[in-house]
Amino acid sequence: MTWEEADGTRSRILRAALDLFAEQGYQRTSLRQIAERLQLTKAAILYHFPSKAHLLTALGEPFIRDLETLLAKAETLPAERARWVLLEDWVDTMLAHRGPLGMLFHDLALVERGSTYHRLVRIAMRANEIVAGPDAGRRERVRAVQAIAMCSDPVVFLIDVPAPVLRADMLDGVRRLLVEGPPGEEPHAVGGHAADRPDEPSANGTATAGGAPTSTGERAGAPRVGRRRPGRPRSMSPEQVQAARRMHLAGTHSADEIAASFGVSRATVYRHLDQDPNNETVSG
Repeated sequence: MTWEEADGTRSRILRAALDLFAEQGYQRTSLRQIAERLQLTKAAILYHFPSKAHLLTALGEPFIRDLETLLAKAETLPAERARWVLLEDWVDTMLAHRGPLGMLFHDLALVERGSTYHRLVRIAMRANEIVAGPDAGRRERVRAVQAIAMCSDPVVFLIDVPAPVLRADMLDGVRRLLVEGPPGEEPHAVGGHAADRPDEPSANGTATAGGAPTSTGERAGAPRVGRRRPGRPRSMSPEQVQAARRMHLAGTHSADEIAASFGVSRATVYRHLDQDPNNETVSG
């Protein structure tokens, strides 16, 4: 149970603090303002939290604990599988804490230089090592740091993008970075060439090369034929297709809105919505 689900004065203080931090920022919020919102005395706040920094630390604890949990899970898996499980779980954890807590994540590093700050540093280092893989070289370590940033920063900076769309785009982007590589670079996967490793099932049962999520009709790491035309992309990644179908089935977005969210044409959206999800092939 998180503090958000708990009852009592302490959880009420945390909820009020989170609301005020979101409304006016951490630096501009005082303990007195938090007390006034709850009709408590400042002494009552200090009884539970000796300082405002202690409040911030308590607000960030569920987020930090979730990151530590996903790292512990990934560390029990083979290297190739661990990489993609970690990245997908990392995205889901970031989105689960997407609200004002995403903003507070930066304040935690600025305000608290004790054990919480060092936990965040260790989390980042462990995540980078898992994504880079064993015996990683310079390029693999650079790509790992980039991959973690790709699975983190959009959640904070693109708050207007619906979570399903953002999730699909982040996972698609990190797959392109780690498996396909930048334009003009030979297809690869961090830790070695994707083509050198046998296919293995991903979390959703789809065969992948090196554990990277891909569609049934596309071999991960295979060179793409021809160059992509400028303008809107001609196709959607498997993650984007799944997100578009969820949005369509929920009835929350029109085809035009789904197309705009993913930067594709309405015809592209309809083509993928009409496909049998059990026989999905996403063209390049």
